[in-house]
Amino acid sequence: MCGIIGMFCTDSVNQQIYDNLLLLQHRGQDSAGIVTMDNHTFHVHKQRGRVREAFRTRDMRKLLGNVGIGHVRYATRGAAAAEDEVQPFYVNAPYGIAFVHNGNLTNTSQLEQDLFKVDRRHTNSSSDTEMLVNVLATEIQSCLTGPDVSPDQLFDAVASLHQRVKGSYASIALIAGRGMLAFRDPYGIRPLILGRRISDQGRNEWIVASESLVIENSGYDIVRDVEPGEAVFIDFDANLHHRQCAPSSCLVPCAFEYVYLARPDSVMNGISVYETRLRMGDLLAKTIAQELPAGEIDVVMPIPDSARPSAMQVAKQLGIEYREGFYKNRYVGRTFIMPGQAERKKSVRQKLNALGTEFAGKNVLIVDDSIVRGTTSKEIVQMARDAGANQVTFTSAAPPVRFPNVYGINMPSRAELLAHGRSTDEIADVLLADHVVYQSVDNLKQSIVQGTSLDQLEMSCFDGEYVTGDIDEKYLTWLEGNTRS
Repeated sequence: MCGIIGMFCTDSVNQQIYDNLLLLQHRGQDSAGIVTMDNHTFHVHKQRGRVREAFRTRDMRKLLGNVGIGHVRYATRGAAAAEDEVQPFYVNAPYGIAFVHNGNLTNTSQLEQDLFKVDRRHTNSSSDTEMLVNVLATEIQSCLTGPDVSPDQLFDAVASLHQRVKGSYASIALIAGRGMLAFRDPYGIRPLILGRRISDQGRNEWIVASESLVIENSGYDIVRDVEPGEAVFIDFDANLHHRQCAPSSCLVPCAFEYVYLARPDSVMNGISVYETRLRMGDLLAKTIAQELPAGEIDVVMPIPDSARPSAMQVAKQLGIEYREGFYKNRYVGRTFIMPGQAERKKSVRQKLNALGTEFAGKNVLIVDDSIVRGTTSKEIVQMARDAGANQVTFTSAAPPVRFPNVYGINMPSRAELLAHGRSTDEIADVLLADHVVYQSVDNLKQSIVQGTSLDQLEMSCFDGEYVTGDIDEKYLTWLEGNTRS
């Protein structure tokens, strides 16, 4: 999971990209980077840390130009601390390409061999993003027939890239002196949205970003989602070109985007994240009513912030009082995307504080968006007990996470996943909770696709079904040994 943005404007773009990366900070806290383009010249600054830590005034002054891309990183492949894996990436031929990517490639072993033995390209890190930009550069080079490049040649290159690359990828590239190219994998697993506004001079200005809130906040109109397998190219005259580049494509977006990753005020693939989370609460309430004795719960409480919409609906549907018992320190990042179990555990009590008057002597039902490793969940249950709760029921608006995610979410090891190989009662014992209740897989799917024509979701971490068709036991074993914890 990362956040990406590309902007094509009539005036300086550096501050606009910086401001929009702040809006995408929830998608990555490991590093941040911006590349701007001033005619044929790239200007780059990238650094470990969050956006406000990575950029100073002197850095911003160097980012000249009216076209640019930005990235916030949450490491899934490679190491969070590795300086050479901070995006954007750059290759100098053909023309010069700067590149950002959200997702995760699943055939990196084969790509690494092919890039070295066939393409004769060197990669300097273990980042799959560096592999992806080198594949793109190779395919653009092979499509050239003269000194310049046409939109159709770029689209042919993306079509060839689709044939070589497997996994999830939403990507944006700057091509020096030519324009900005954006494309999405044939399943549309990771989001990418296109927006447009008219400048004071009457010219088109364009934006592509991971979430719609960025587009709306910047005063752009949402045009549409970039389609699965599609590529769009904005030339130096601000003309938009687009083409479907995959021989077959089908929208299968990641369900976990709607559970946790995206901000609630975003709309992706035509689906409101906030409304999805409300429906998750409605359906979770039905399961709770079936599994718990009537009248046993005194209050419903959310884990702020992503679980709040679901918790409100649980309380409403069950007719139980809704209370806010946990208060959040806004200056601590999202614990799920922190590197390492020890860091996550340490951050829970820095991030949340339990208000004793809301817990004392009560049977409390806690609603969280999901339970992945159980590290934070166990700490939260203990905090509720320490605050005086009589009973603690822990509920998840998402189903049990039993399988690794290979498409850009840091769930690589089955051994790390609390629900893998455990029954619900065993999970309750681990969490020290009186009861644990999960959403069902079918109910989560209904929550997301209701009212749409969508009939497939990427739900592999819940159901073990991998849409790209190239994931087997051998790959999962390799993944567990080659991805950070």
